Amino acid sequence: MLSRLFKSASARAARAAVRVSAVSAVSAALWVAGVSLSTTAQAQVTGNVQAGEGKAAMCIGCHGIPGYQNSFPEIHRVPMISGQSQQYLVNALVAYQKGDRRHPSMRGIAGSLTEQDMADLAAFYAQQAGNISVAETPSRPAPPAVAALLDRGACASCHGANFSKPLDPSYPKIGGQHADYLFVALRSYTVQGNNVIGRNNGIMAGIAAQYTPAELRAMANYLGSIEGELRVVPQPRFRK
Repeated sequence: MLSRLFKSASARAARAAVRVSAVSAVSAALWVAGVSLSTTAQAQVTGNVQAGEGKAAMCIGCHGIPGYQNSFPEIHRVPMISGQSQQYLVNALVAYQKGDRRHPSMRGIAGSLTEQDMADLAAFYAQQAGNISVAETPSRPAPPAVAALLDRGACASCHGANFSKPLDPSYPKIGGQHADYLFVALRSYTVQGNNVIGRNNGIMAGIAAQYTPAELRAMANYLGSIEGELRVVPQPRFRK
């Protein structure tokens, strides 16, 4: 009898320890995310759209040309940034500047920018696509296998049910983004020890690590096929 009671108590204690460990892990993750968001908020500078337009000359040679491809360090269409979340654009530039996102060209460009420059450019590109809004649900449902992959990573919980309404403005809109870019971006979170490609983000690294390259590509292809709020707005490369 005592032996059974002891075993039962031990089992309950073990289950409780697992629950506490899980809660602690979640709390730690939320704390880290909270610190990151709060630091970003403290450093936020108000952007000026008109000033950003004047500073965008260095950007339009890639982001202002429909279908333009990045050829180094990997080949993919450059991402659409017109209509992207303003705070996300600032965060991305800061990450390139700090080396948390590794891309030689973007590191060089971001390294030349001040906080005000980043805020101005982000303000300009966030509104450049105009007032575009997509339906609350994706324009076409994901195939069952892809839907299961998206559910596994809880993608909609951060990027929105239509993948164009992020839960927080520091997260990107990904619906309708170029599929080849999305695949390279997702895969970059799994890259380690490379000086020219890769991204440092503990949360996204943990999510991306769950998938094979084929699964990452399947998700990217679906996300790139749905309607989104991102656009390429053609601009002349030479200004008066």
